[in-house]
Amino acid sequence: MKKRFLACACALVSTASPALTGCGLLPGDEAGGPRTVTVWLMKDSVSDDFLKRFTTTYEKEHPGIDLEVTFQEWTGIGKKVTAALESDDAPDVIEVGNTQVAQYADTDLLYDLTLESVRDLGYEDWLPGLAEPGRVDGAQYGIPWYAANRVVIYNKDLFDRAGIEAPPKTREEWLEDTEKLNDSGGGTQGIYLAGQDWYTLAGFVWDEGGELAVEKNGKWTGALDSPAALRGMDIYKELQELGEGPKDADEETPPQAQVFAEGNVAQIIAPPNAAAAIEERNPALKGKLGFFPIPGRTADKPCAVFTGGSDLIVPLNSRDRHAAISVVTALAGEQWQTDLARTMNYVPNKSSLASAVEGQEATAAMAAGAARGRATPNSPEWAAVEAANPIKPYMTAVLEGASPERAAKTASAKITAILSNDR
Repeated sequence: MKKRFLACACALVSTASPALTGCGLLPGDEAGGPRTVTVWLMKDSVSDDFLKRFTTTYEKEHPGIDLEVTFQEWTGIGKKVTAALESDDAPDVIEVGNTQVAQYADTDLLYDLTLESVRDLGYEDWLPGLAEPGRVDGAQYGIPWYAANRVVIYNKDLFDRAGIEAPPKTREEWLEDTEKLNDSGGGTQGIYLAGQDWYTLAGFVWDEGGELAVEKNGKWTGALDSPAALRGMDIYKELQELGEGPKDADEETPPQAQVFAEGNVAQIIAPPNAAAAIEERNPALKGKLGFFPIPGRTADKPCAVFTGGSDLIVPLNSRDRHAAISVVTALAGEQWQTDLARTMNYVPNKSSLASAVEGQEATAAMAAGAARGRATPNSPEWAAVEAANPIKPYMTAVLEGASPERAAKTASAKITAILSNDR
């Protein structure tokens, strides 16, 4: 993978610095004539109002620059971005899923933004679940933009009926409350947790100090059979048994929001936007849903969670790299991070900006969890693991009584083979 040498970095400091000062000028502005910066964003990532505010303000502060934003569909985006990176007409800025950065960086066609990360963007305060997957071989190619993650959505009426006055703060309290809810009668399920919700399992594995896969000397191996990872699976099994979730299906089969909407499920683990689907199916639940971070082992630290969201990348063959970096700097900066979080109910890219969503119960619960967020293993081949997904049958096997150690070894071997392209 190509590296950006210090001499180039020093040159960029002197040539790009006007883009990062208050004057609003970019190199070449004085030459006359508007320049167009093309930006690809994903469909529904931002509202029309946010985009209008950002575009108007940015173009006013950077005379001579026109922003041309187009929205892309998630379906088939991998091939489309790869083709764009290889072309002579790449967009200047592209929004990508945070876990996709490694596969694009593997092409050697992304611009190394390490210097900007250290010098201008406050990288030390980024959410780890966005920053870590954007960093490949020590270089920062993806700039964190926004995050979202799972929380516990609960039915306040069922909590009240069971005598639970406040959401639990620790895993022990959570298990005790969930058991109480499950035993409270009336057909109540303490929690609906499908047997193959592997993103939730990943959080428990990480919270226990385990990993899904580990890298050593450039080689990736599955790690579900480590003692820590097995403890994570034990927690999952204990929780899953406090409800009637299927052991051989994931959270979309059937959709867990649909099950929750029936009114007899006390909790699900899901992104907060599931609340809208629940309330649409059962309007009687409006105003009766609450949210809290997935509890961790101690009250001061929520459970680790998988962080979804997006990073921003700059293609190596961007036609206006200086302006592209300026756009990324603006979008990732405090002003527009705060606006985006409040407009779209996202978690901002820095833990220090979590106050932007105070008072928004669901988003604040996400932000608390995101501070301990993680991403999937940063291998270019991880997408292939998810496509085959040996984690799901492993979970089902354990929930149905198989030896956790043997099932984990089998799943880990399959993960290793996929990550090694030995399949």
